[in-house]
Amino acid sequence: MLTVGLTGGIGAGKSEVSRLLVECGAVLIDADRIAREVVAPGTPGLAAVVEAFGEGVLAADGSLDRPKLGSIVFADPEKLAVLNSIVHPLVGARSRELEAAAAEDAVVVHDVPLLAENGLAPLYDLVIVVDASPETQLDRLVRLRGMTEQDARARMAAQAAREKRREIADVVIDNDVPLEELQRRVKDVWADLVRRAQAASGSSGTPRSPQE
Repeated sequence: MLTVGLTGGIGAGKSEVSRLLVECGAVLIDADRIAREVVAPGTPGLAAVVEAFGEGVLAADGSLDRPKLGSIVFADPEKLAVLNSIVHPLVGARSRELEAAAAEDAVVVHDVPLLAENGLAPLYDLVIVVDASPETQLDRLVRLRGMTEQDARARMAAQAAREKRREIADVVIDNDVPLEELQRRVKDVWADLVRRAQAASGSSGTPRSPQE
Protein backbone atom coordinates (compact mmCIF):
# COMPACT_ATOMS: atom_id res chain seq x y z
CA MET A 1 0.00 0.00 0.00
CA LEU A 2 1.08 3.54 -0.74
CA THR A 3 -0.38 6.38 1.33
CA VAL A 4 -0.49 9.76 -0.36
CA GLY A 5 -1.30 13.13 1.19
CA LEU A 6 -2.98 15.43 -1.35
CA THR A 7 -3.28 19.13 -0.65
CA GLY A 8 -3.40 22.53 -2.31
CA GLY A 9 -4.51 26.07 -1.71
CA ILE A 10 -8.16 27.03 -2.05
CA GLY A 11 -9.03 27.41 -5.73
CA ALA A 12 -5.94 25.52 -6.88
CA GLY A 13 -8.00 22.61 -8.20
CA LYS A 14 -7.29 19.90 -5.63
CA SER A 15 -10.81 18.47 -5.96
CA GLU A 16 -10.37 18.03 -9.71
CA VAL A 17 -7.04 16.24 -9.19
CA SER A 18 -8.54 13.95 -6.56
CA ARG A 19 -11.40 13.14 -8.96
CA LEU A 20 -8.93 12.27 -11.72
CA LEU A 21 -6.90 10.08 -9.36
CA VAL A 22 -10.04 8.19 -8.37
CA GLU A 23 -10.78 7.63 -12.06
CA CYS A 24 -7.30 6.12 -12.37
CA GLY A 25 -8.01 3.73 -9.49
CA ALA A 26 -7.01 5.52 -6.28
CA VAL A 27 -8.82 4.90 -3.01
CA LEU A 28 -9.86 8.38 -1.84
CA ILE A 29 -10.17 9.34 1.83
CA ASP A 30 -11.68 12.84 1.99
CA ALA A 31 -10.93 14.61 5.29
CA ASP A 32 -13.59 17.28 4.73
CA ARG A 33 -16.31 14.71 4.08
CA ILE A 34 -15.28 12.66 7.11
CA ALA A 35 -15.28 15.83 9.24
CA ARG A 36 -18.95 16.30 8.32
CA GLU A 37 -19.80 12.65 8.96
CA VAL A 38 -18.32 12.54 12.47
CA VAL A 39 -20.59 15.39 13.64
CA ALA A 40 -23.76 14.19 11.91
CA PRO A 41 -26.96 14.00 14.01
CA GLY A 42 -26.85 11.18 16.54
CA THR A 43 -23.05 10.90 16.62
CA PRO A 44 -20.88 11.18 19.74
CA GLY A 45 -18.99 13.89 17.85
CA LEU A 46 -22.02 16.15 17.60
CA ALA A 47 -22.86 15.53 21.25
CA ALA A 48 -19.35 16.61 22.23
CA VAL A 49 -19.61 19.78 20.11
CA VAL A 50 -22.94 20.68 21.71
CA GLU A 51 -21.51 20.04 25.17
CA ALA A 52 -18.61 22.38 24.41
CA PHE A 53 -20.50 25.17 22.59
CA GLY A 54 -24.14 24.86 23.63
CA GLU A 55 -27.33 23.98 21.79
CA GLY A 56 -27.19 27.31 19.98
CA VAL A 57 -24.90 25.68 17.39
CA LEU A 58 -27.72 23.36 16.29
CA ALA A 59 -30.03 24.05 13.36
CA ALA A 60 -33.78 23.56 13.70
CA ASP A 61 -33.54 20.00 12.37
CA GLY A 62 -30.93 19.02 14.97
CA SER A 63 -27.97 19.10 12.61
CA LEU A 64 -24.89 21.21 13.18
CA ASP A 65 -25.33 24.84 12.09
CA ARG A 66 -21.93 25.22 10.47
CA PRO A 67 -22.10 28.95 9.73
CA LYS A 68 -23.10 29.63 13.36
CA LEU A 69 -20.31 27.45 14.75
CA GLY A 70 -17.86 28.98 12.31
CA SER A 71 -18.71 32.49 13.45
CA ILE A 72 -17.92 31.42 17.03
CA VAL A 73 -14.67 29.53 16.54
CA PHE A 74 -12.95 31.48 13.77
CA ALA A 75 -13.09 34.65 15.85
CA ASP A 76 -11.52 32.93 18.88
CA PRO A 77 -8.37 30.79 18.57
CA GLU A 78 -9.02 29.08 21.90
CA LYS A 79 -12.50 27.99 20.85
CA LEU A 80 -11.16 26.82 17.50
CA ALA A 81 -8.60 24.73 19.37
CA VAL A 82 -11.42 23.17 21.43
CA LEU A 83 -13.35 22.28 18.26
CA ASN A 84 -10.23 20.81 16.65
CA SER A 85 -9.55 18.73 19.77
CA ILE A 86 -12.99 17.16 19.31
CA VAL A 87 -13.10 16.71 15.54
CA HIS A 88 -9.49 15.93 14.56
CA PRO A 89 -9.14 12.69 16.59
CA LEU A 90 -12.46 11.43 15.20
CA VAL A 91 -11.42 12.24 11.63
CA GLY A 92 -8.05 10.56 12.20
CA ALA A 93 -9.63 7.40 13.59
CA ARG A 94 -12.13 7.11 10.73
CA SER A 95 -9.40 7.77 8.15
CA ARG A 96 -7.30 4.95 9.61
CA GLU A 97 -10.31 2.59 9.47
CA LEU A 98 -10.86 3.36 5.78
CA GLU A 99 -7.17 3.00 5.01
CA ALA A 100 -7.00 -0.37 6.76
CA ALA A 101 -9.89 -1.61 4.62
CA ALA A 102 -8.05 -0.87 1.36
CA ALA A 103 -6.30 -3.55 -0.68
CA GLU A 104 -2.69 -4.39 0.11
CA ASP A 105 -1.48 -2.94 -3.20
CA ALA A 106 -3.80 0.10 -3.18
CA VAL A 107 -2.82 3.70 -3.68
CA VAL A 108 -4.67 5.47 -0.86
CA VAL A 109 -5.04 9.21 -1.39
CA HIS A 110 -5.86 11.32 1.66
CA ASP A 111 -7.42 14.61 0.52
CA VAL A 112 -6.35 16.97 3.32
CA PRO A 113 -6.94 20.72 2.77
CA LEU A 114 -4.84 21.84 5.77
CA LEU A 115 -2.04 19.28 5.47
CA ALA A 116 0.71 21.92 5.42
CA GLU A 117 -0.88 24.08 8.10
CA ASN A 118 -1.20 21.17 10.55
CA GLY A 119 2.23 19.65 9.86
CA LEU A 120 0.79 16.34 8.66
CA ALA A 121 3.26 15.55 5.85
CA PRO A 122 5.16 12.91 7.90
CA LEU A 123 1.98 10.80 8.13
CA TYR A 124 2.16 9.88 4.43
CA ASP A 125 4.57 8.00 2.20
CA LEU A 126 4.38 10.82 -0.32
CA VAL A 127 2.83 14.30 -0.53
CA ILE A 128 1.27 15.74 -3.68
CA VAL A 129 0.65 19.48 -3.83
CA VAL A 130 -1.73 20.90 -6.42
CA ASP A 131 -0.30 24.30 -7.25
CA ALA A 132 -1.70 27.35 -9.03
CA SER A 133 -0.73 30.99 -9.09
CA PRO A 134 -2.55 33.34 -6.69
CA GLU A 135 -4.05 35.06 -9.73
CA THR A 136 -5.52 31.76 -10.94
CA GLN A 137 -6.84 30.94 -7.47
CA LEU A 138 -8.47 34.34 -7.13
CA ASP A 139 -10.08 34.12 -10.56
CA ARG A 140 -11.55 30.67 -9.84
CA LEU A 141 -12.91 31.67 -6.45
CA VAL A 142 -14.59 34.79 -7.79
CA ARG A 143 -15.71 33.49 -11.20
CA LEU A 144 -16.57 29.88 -10.36
CA ARG A 145 -17.52 29.96 -6.69
CA GLY A 146 -19.16 33.38 -6.63
CA MET A 147 -17.02 34.81 -3.81
CA THR A 148 -16.33 38.50 -3.54
CA GLU A 149 -12.72 39.40 -4.23
CA GLN A 150 -12.33 40.53 -0.60
CA ASP A 151 -13.66 37.24 0.77
CA ALA A 152 -11.52 35.23 -1.65
CA ARG A 153 -8.35 37.08 -0.68
CA ALA A 154 -9.14 36.61 3.01
CA ARG A 155 -9.65 32.86 2.56
CA MET A 156 -6.39 32.58 0.64
CA ALA A 157 -4.50 34.60 3.27
CA ALA A 158 -5.78 32.32 6.06
CA GLN A 159 -4.02 29.32 4.50
CA ALA A 160 -0.35 28.41 4.38
CA ALA A 161 1.77 30.36 1.93
CA ARG A 162 2.26 28.81 -1.49
CA GLU A 163 5.98 28.40 -0.76
CA LYS A 164 5.28 26.48 2.45
CA ARG A 165 3.10 23.98 0.59
CA ARG A 166 5.68 23.51 -2.14
CA GLU A 167 8.39 22.88 0.47
CA ILE A 168 6.62 19.76 1.77
CA ALA A 169 5.78 18.41 -1.70
CA ASP A 170 7.29 15.24 -3.11
CA VAL A 171 5.27 15.86 -6.28
CA VAL A 172 3.89 19.19 -7.52
CA ILE A 173 1.02 19.20 -10.00
CA ASP A 174 0.82 22.51 -11.82
CA ASN A 175 -2.82 23.47 -12.38
CA ASP A 176 -2.25 26.72 -14.26
CA VAL A 177 -2.95 24.67 -17.37
CA PRO A 178 -5.87 23.54 -19.57
CA LEU A 179 -7.81 20.49 -18.36
CA GLU A 180 -6.33 18.22 -21.04
CA GLU A 181 -2.82 18.98 -19.87
CA LEU A 182 -3.81 18.46 -16.24
CA GLN A 183 -5.27 15.07 -17.16
CA ARG A 184 -2.00 14.03 -18.83
CA ARG A 185 0.02 15.14 -15.82
CA VAL A 186 -2.20 13.24 -13.40
CA LYS A 187 -1.90 10.07 -15.49
CA ASP A 188 1.88 10.38 -15.40
CA VAL A 189 1.81 10.87 -11.64
CA TRP A 190 -0.54 7.89 -11.29
CA ALA A 191 1.84 5.62 -13.19
CA ASP A 192 4.58 6.59 -10.73
CA LEU A 193 2.29 5.99 -7.73
CA VAL A 194 1.42 2.52 -9.05
CA ARG A 195 5.11 1.65 -9.35
CA ARG A 196 5.73 2.83 -5.80
CA ALA A 197 2.73 0.89 -4.44
CA GLN A 198 3.87 -2.28 -6.18
CA ALA A 199 7.37 -1.88 -4.77
CA ALA A 200 5.94 -1.35 -1.28
CA SER A 201 3.71 -4.45 -1.44
CA GLY A 202 6.00 -6.64 -3.54
CA SER A 203 3.14 -6.99 -6.02
CA SER A 204 3.30 -7.15 -9.77
CA GLY A 205 -0.40 -6.46 -10.19
CA THR A 206 -2.26 -3.20 -10.60
CA PRO A 207 -4.01 -1.48 -7.70
CA ARG A 208 -7.68 -2.26 -7.80
CA SER A 209 -10.19 0.53 -8.24
CA PRO A 210 -12.63 1.20 -5.36
CA GLN A 211 -15.45 -0.27 -7.47
CA GLU A 212 -13.80 -3.66 -7.87
